[in-house]
Amino acid sequence: MPAVSKTHLVLIPSYNPGAKVAVTVRSALAQWSPVWVVVDGSTDGSVEALQAMATTEAGLRIIVLPENRGKGSAVLEGISLAAAEGFTHALTMDSDGQHPAELIPAFMAASQAEPAHMVLGKPVFDADAPALRVNGRKVSNGWANLETLWMGIGDSLYGFRVYPIQPLIKIMRANRFMRRFDFDPEAVVRLCWAGVRPINIDAPVRYFRADEGGVSHFKYLRDNTLLTWMHTRLFIGFVLRLPLLVLRRLS
Repeated sequence: MPAVSKTHLVLIPSYNPGAKVAVTVRSALAQWSPVWVVVDGSTDGSVEALQAMATTEAGLRIIVLPENRGKGSAVLEGISLAAAEGFTHALTMDSDGQHPAELIPAFMAASQAEPAHMVLGKPVFDADAPALRVNGRKVSNGWANLETLWMGIGDSLYGFRVYPIQPLIKIMRANRFMRRFDFDPEAVVRLCWAGVRPINIDAPVRYFRADEGGVSHFKYLRDNTLLTWMHTRLFIGFVLRLPLLVLRRLS
C-alpha cells in the first residue's frame, strides 16, 4: 500500500510526455498518495488518458492548464493549489519515466525529518545517458554552487526533489522568472539565498531512446541561452548578497 500524507504530495508537471506518462503516474501512485499531475497545455492526447485514470485512482488529481506555460509555471500552479489545501511540501518529478518513483518514500522521509530543508536528487547516470547532457550540466552546477557560496547543491538541474512549498511560492511570486526550463536551477539557488539548505540523495536517472518511448523537449540553443541569461542574473544577485552569504557561511 502506498504511504498517504496530508502534508507531502507528489507533483508531476507534464507537457506532451508520450506513452511513458501512464507508467510514471502509476509508479508514483504505487509509492505515495496523493499524486497531482499538472498538464501544461499538452496536445498529444495524454490529458484524456490521465483524466480517465483519475476516475479509478482515488489518490490522483489532474490539473489542466489551457496552454503551455512552461515547467515552472506548472509547478507554481500546483503548489499554489496545494498550499491552499494545507500541504506543506511537494516532491516534483518528470512525467516521462526518467525519475525513480521507487525512491519517493525515502525522499519524503528525509523531508519529514528536516522539513525546513529541500531534498535534492543527485543523478546517477546509466551508460546510455547522452554525454552532452551529462557534461553540460557540470557548468550549471559550478555556477549554482558559486552563486550560493557552496551551500552544498549536489545537482542544480535534476528535477526529482522535495520543496518546502511556502518559501518556493514566496520566491516565485516575487519575480517573473523561473517559469520555464530555468525553473529547477534558479529555484535551488534562490532557496539557498533564502536560507533553505539542501539535503542531497543519490538517485538514478534514465534517458529513454525514441524507440523506447522517450520524449525530449530540450532545445540545445534555446535552453542553453535561457540558462546563460539566468546565471547572469543570478551572478549579479550573488554579488549583491555576498556580504550576507559570507556572514552566513562564517556563522
